Amino acid sequence: MSNLYSCKAMLRAPLICLFSLLPMLAMAKPSTLNANETAVGSITKPSLASNEGMVEGIFYQTFGSGRPVLIINGGPGLDSAGFESVAKAIAAKGYQTILFDQRGTGRSTLPKIDGSTIQMSLMVEDIEKLRSHLKQPKLTILGHSFGGMLGGAYAAKYPEHVEKLIFSSAGGLDLSFREQFSKRFNANLTLTEQAKMQAYQLQQAAGDDSAETRDALALVRAHAYVIDKSKAPAIAARLKVVNMAINGLVYQDLEKIQFDLKSSFRDFKAPVLVLQGDKDVISVDTAKTIASSFPDARLVIMPNCAHYGWLDSAELYYASVFEFIQAP
Repeated sequence: MSNLYSCKAMLRAPLICLFSLLPMLAMAKPSTLNANETAVGSITKPSLASNEGMVEGIFYQTFGSGRPVLIINGGPGLDSAGFESVAKAIAAKGYQTILFDQRGTGRSTLPKIDGSTIQMSLMVEDIEKLRSHLKQPKLTILGHSFGGMLGGAYAAKYPEHVEKLIFSSAGGLDLSFREQFSKRFNANLTLTEQAKMQAYQLQQAAGDDSAETRDALALVRAHAYVIDKSKAPAIAARLKVVNMAINGLVYQDLEKIQFDLKSSFRDFKAPVLVLQGDKDVISVDTAKTIASSFPDARLVIMPNCAHYGWLDSAELYYASVFEFIQAP
């Protein structure tokens, strides 16, 4: 994030903005791109209409009916636009899936964006207000990427309202994922791609704020997040619209509160599923640490899979999710 890393550090390695992109990309408006939906749908998308609503400034959508499954997208600084096909796929199995735009993103607008309005504790309370509004005593929570960190924070504060908990390529229960992020990110790029990325970063550092350079840099970076490179353009479209102000403020807050939930779940009763690609920019060690922090957790490592399990390993990803949520 711009407030945590120097420009020199950013040129050396693609740290960090969890599963988004570096601060050297120009700030953009939150995403409303339909193209993002193709980034999350390698299986047939059921035709399910959504219901929309607002809860104290937080926009949400629901799909289908049945036991509720809340899907928390990654970022931070991204809305939920890219997750509708995942929500519809799960809803088609007889569940009510819920998406929401995290505060300050998409249609969850704020009068101001600063350290007083962007805090992890406030984001947790947004989820609790949404749960209460929907009159659901318990939620199954699927948190992807940064959404896994937020889902974990909610589960730590409100364990009585968690039916089941899924970590999907999650950043973990603390901030230690950053230690291996740069190495793993670069490992998913060819040497040519790494050279291009550095060249585009240098252009931006010299003042080039052109759409062409932003597009080219986003596309190169997108290749680190998927093994199936045909999906990279859709991922790049998502990366370009991260709200970097929100991204930086969230990580400032996580540093301030010394985010570390590893010891918070010794008495956690709900079952937990941890899904992790072996080629993810987040290490398998992070996933193992998550799983070992819960009394009842199952870890699924997806072979030849990067950050988006439903793209690189759709069959195993969805089979694992469906088996888990359908279990008594």
